[in-house]
Amino acid sequence: MGMLVNGVWQDEPPDADTPGGRFERPPSQFRHWITADGASGFKAEPGRYHLCVAYVCPWAHRTLIWRTLKGLEGLIGVSITARAMGPQGWHFDTAEGASGEPILGAQYLHQVYTAADPHFTGRVTVPVLWDKQRRTVVSNESSEIIRMFNTAFDGCGANDLDLYPEPLRAEIDALNERIYRCVNNGVYRCGFATSQHAYEDAFDALFETLDFLEARLARQRYLVGDRLTEADWRLFPTLLRFDLAYHGNFKCNARMLHEYPNLWAYTRELYQHPGIAGTLDIDHIKRGYYGIARVNPTGIVPKGPDIDFEAPHDRARLGGA
Repeated sequence: MGMLVNGVWQDEPPDADTPGGRFERPPSQFRHWITADGASGFKAEPGRYHLCVAYVCPWAHRTLIWRTLKGLEGLIGVSITARAMGPQGWHFDTAEGASGEPILGAQYLHQVYTAADPHFTGRVTVPVLWDKQRRTVVSNESSEIIRMFNTAFDGCGANDLDLYPEPLRAEIDALNERIYRCVNNGVYRCGFATSQHAYEDAFDALFETLDFLEARLARQRYLVGDRLTEADWRLFPTLLRFDLAYHGNFKCNARMLHEYPNLWAYTRELYQHPGIAGTLDIDHIKRGYYGIARVNPTGIVPKGPDIDFEAPHDRARLGGA
């Protein structure tokens, strides 16, 4: 897993060690903001912005979900990377399942980063939101991209769905914080830990939180009552990948997701929500995770498990819509 150092791709970072063997995710570095009026320097306009994503990545998956739910497909283009990283990170080789990158003609995602900043130093991650007008990266922080998508484009073609309504924000934020730390990022803290202690700390927090969510979803249809919100759609990409990849490849093996009756039914309901199945690719997800040499040196991709995301979920019995 390489990175850019002063605009030059390096196969390995100068120092990959972390204190106590804990996995530490570096902060995103492009943090501009799109606004409806353009006061930020980035105005919401049809056709101006373009997403680069990998189907394997849950953070990128969030942005595809918002693009679909908000009806932004005709406003914001998208490029899909290959199923797994190559020697130079994320790449757009169509022979490896990528869509190609039509804006810059980039072969590698790191070329998109250096087009924005020729001296960039850091990890090259997805998603990337590119501004075709200013020829720069707006953001590579998924939590902020989805907030932009939630409201910024409402006046130029997006629908009026609000997944972060004002009265529910405190509850959504509190759930997001725990779910990010213990589940979304928790599975990575298990999979990329380099000490037993760091792994077990992450493992325990992960399954304590899954137990908490299972109990919560036993009494209500969604995480914040009877309506879908940002909290649900931030959790979903991790749940979808759990039995496919995290349980085996990341050693998150206390239980499989389908052993949680409420979480598993909830995951199926979200998968079956209109348009959502089109935001993901199971083959990309499995090949991408099991192609991570750091945790699966042989590169062998398991044939199973056989998961039926289309099975009836019966969540409507709890009310809501």
